[in-house]
Amino acid sequence: VTKYLGIMRMVILSRAAGLYSTQRLLVAGLRRGHQIKVVDHLRCNMLIKEGRPKIFFENAPLDHVDALIPRIGASVTNRGAALIRQFESKGVYSATSSDALLRARDKLRSLQLLAQARLQIPKTVFVNALEDLPKTLDWLGGTPVVIKLLESTHGVGVILSESPQNAISVIETLTKTNERIIIQEFIKEAKGGDIRAFVVGNEVVASMHRQAAKGEFRSNMHRGATAEPIQLTETERIMVLKATEVMGLSIAGVDFLRSNRGPLLLEVNASPGLEGIETTTKINIANLIIKQVERSARYHKKQSQTKA
Repeated sequence: VTKYLGIMRMVILSRAAGLYSTQRLLVAGLRRGHQIKVVDHLRCNMLIKEGRPKIFFENAPLDHVDALIPRIGASVTNRGAALIRQFESKGVYSATSSDALLRARDKLRSLQLLAQARLQIPKTVFVNALEDLPKTLDWLGGTPVVIKLLESTHGVGVILSESPQNAISVIETLTKTNERIIIQEFIKEAKGGDIRAFVVGNEVVASMHRQAAKGEFRSNMHRGATAEPIQLTETERIMVLKATEVMGLSIAGVDFLRSNRGPLLLEVNASPGLEGIETTTKINIANLIIKQVERSARYHKKQSQTKA
């Protein structure tokens, strides 16, 4: 297979080679015969020069790369995107483009884009005027409501407020510390569960239902949630694929709730973890990602040669 496909030189951008997702991608790439290495994006320097952009890792030039697989943490999104952009300026294919990463990590912009594409999301309010909070809560159908920091991740910065007084107090406190927040309606019928669908290319390759631990409403597996494989309905599959298309992603984790009015999108994750969904579904997603990168990098190279 490797002889037919041709050996590629791939780079995984990751802060830690020992992380589950990084290791799985590394092993999958090596098994398919590629030259693949893990590079800490915070240890890279960039020479920005007309016509000859350069990237250095540990003071050595990082040249002759065919494909990039970014695994960029939320706390260093802008720095990671800048490095991806430098690779793109050198003509290197990236499994997640710099623009798509920035788009997906801006939760407010993401929700605006999804709603603009007529995809269903929970009723959401971005708070600017604190004096309008009582009316804002009415727009959402009253309490309980979910308050989210726009920079939240793994459920940190996601708060359930069950009374108007508590919601107003929490929102006022957060905004006074210059936090950007959104307020969303609480979907009671979801019963603390959500669905993660994993997309590779233009296909939903795996999906699981996550159920929050007892006494918890957040269904993040980092917080003790349990998970089981699940089949999506055709409506859900179409919605998931359209959401990734809107965000410009070819590899993504799409989270949504099942509500009385149909599926409601929560988030499109540009750097989804592999451990939970591979463990739950027993599907080798890392291998599917490497295959997708092979196809896309080859097409990207042909397109570049045609333009040249």
